[in-house]
Amino acid sequence: MKKIEAIIRLTKYEEVRKALEEQDITFFSYWDVRGVGTAIEGHLYRGNVYDTSIIERRLISIVVRDENVDKTVEAITRAARTGEIGDGRVFIANVEETYKIRTGESGPETLYVKK
Repeated sequence: MKKIEAIIRLTKYEEVRKALEEQDITFFSYWDVRGVGTAIEGHLYRGNVYDTSIIERRLISIVVRDENVDKTVEAITRAARTGEIGDGRVFIANVEETYKIRTGESGPETLYVKK
């Protein structure tokens, strides 16, 4: 199992969500986050210059079975890409184990609802 975390533009969230849904990735968590980038610009508003080095983004966190990693990453990168600086990043980490609290089950089978 792998944990995939993606930092994307807020404006691309709905496109990424739909792209994941098309790949049957329907359960994930997300947070609104802020980061500091290297591209520092000043914007002038009513005579004041504002620093825009603090960037608002959305962090998506998904745990998937190994066989779903490639299609998940492809869906995120395809939907989030604008071609401009600041499109974001995708991180992948190993997940040792997972447990379903309600039933006590463990393993990759706990990642999906049984039908």
